[in-house]
Amino acid sequence: MKTFSCRGCVIPGTGCTSVDIGVNANLELVDKFCYFGDMLSVDGDANVAVENRIRIAWNKFRQLVPLLTIKNISLKVRGRLYCGCVRNSMLHGSETWPVRNENEVAL
Repeated sequence: MKTFSCRGCVIPGTGCTSVDIGVNANLELVDKFCYFGDMLSVDGDANVAVENRIRIAWNKFRQLVPLLTIKNISLKVRGRLYCGCVRNSMLHGSETWPVRNENEVAL
C-alpha cells in the first residue's frame, strides 16, 4: 500500500495527516486545495480563492504588458483587452464566493 503526503499540508495541532477510509486507502487532510481552478479552504471563506485569483490576474496582466503598452493601439482596444483577459481571469468563479468587504477591496 502506497501513501502520499504533502509536507506542507499537515493540519496544525492534530498530528494527523491522513484519514483511513478502508479499502486499503488513505485520504490526506489538507487546509486548502485546488478544485477545477478554484481554491477551496477548510473554513469555507473566500480569502484563499480571492488571493489565488488576484495572483492569476497579475500573471495574466504581466503576459499582456507588451500589448497594453503599444502606442499604436487605441485606449478603447486596450481596455477591451484588459477586461476580456485580466478582469475575466480574476473574477472567474466569483459568483460562488461568500465575499466580504475586505475581499471586494482586494479585488
